Amino acid sequence: MDFLFLDWLGKPLWLWLSFLAIVAILLVIDLGVVHRKSKEIGVAESLVTSAVYILLGLAFGGWIWWYMGASAGMNYLTGFVVEKSLAMDNVFVIAMIFTYFAVPRLYQHRVLFWGILGVIVLRAIMIGLGAALVEQFGWVLYVFAAFLIFTGIKMWLFADKEYDVSANPVLKFVRRRFRVTDQLHGERFFVRQTDPATGKAAWYMTPLILALLMVEIVDVVFAVDSVPAIFAITTDPFIVYTSNIFAILGLRALYFALAAMVDRFHYLKYALAILLVFIGSKIFVADALGLAKIPPAASLSITFAILATGIVWSLWKTGKGATAPEGA
Repeated sequence: MDFLFLDWLGKPLWLWLSFLAIVAILLVIDLGVVHRKSKEIGVAESLVTSAVYILLGLAFGGWIWWYMGASAGMNYLTGFVVEKSLAMDNVFVIAMIFTYFAVPRLYQHRVLFWGILGVIVLRAIMIGLGAALVEQFGWVLYVFAAFLIFTGIKMWLFADKEYDVSANPVLKFVRRRFRVTDQLHGERFFVRQTDPATGKAAWYMTPLILALLMVEIVDVVFAVDSVPAIFAITTDPFIVYTSNIFAILGLRALYFALAAMVDRFHYLKYALAILLVFIGSKIFVADALGLAKIPPAASLSITFAILATGIVWSLWKTGKGATAPEGA
């Protein structure tokens, strides 16, 4: 059993395996027990499930605080909040994807569940590569920081622009090269039916698998922003990965509640843009002040302030019969 104590990305292997076991148990309970049969997820159930995931994420952060120290615990909490906030923009795009493919609420949870499995693998690969780059080339953090500032400015300038699902080049390629049905076939990702060109039975992709593919692509795109953002907070791969996964698990559970009031959070995009600029500028500000880094408590406080302002402003501007600007 000595191999369990071997170091892997700065932490013993048993620590990584324990975390993955926790995630696996949560997913088995989710799909095998709570959502064994396809059903529509209501707002109340979405909020309760999300609250459970948030409490579990915070409890894990409490354990990190106890086991690794206050600084590590604060960094985990900051990363958790930042990832959950940035992923909210992801939720709005996923809502557009489901609308484009006309996926009913009955089958949306199935797509999101399998999408989580892809996220777990893809984030592990991206974070592993990021950790290797940071360890070998310290200056990469400055590249990440500059990229975050650029991305924040770009997000602010294009906050009102909608994501065009039909224009995605991967989707166009799949439709050109593979057999795809025009209609959904229940919760099935693939179906076998007669090919009009050959008269023989062949496997077809359904719009449901295309929706899953687009969800995974969108997550990769958003990970390009969120992974550097958390590396700007901490370079510990374990804290980066665990805060990412717990935040995404909780947000996917919250999707059905958020999707019902997407327009109420239109102005949150501007707060997220400011947040990216703030996170990116921390490294340069710390250097200018002669600090190793901005204190985790100060970073977390400013993050909360930015997000709270964006949420309150959005709810106020779109409340009392008001609507978000055209294009929201």
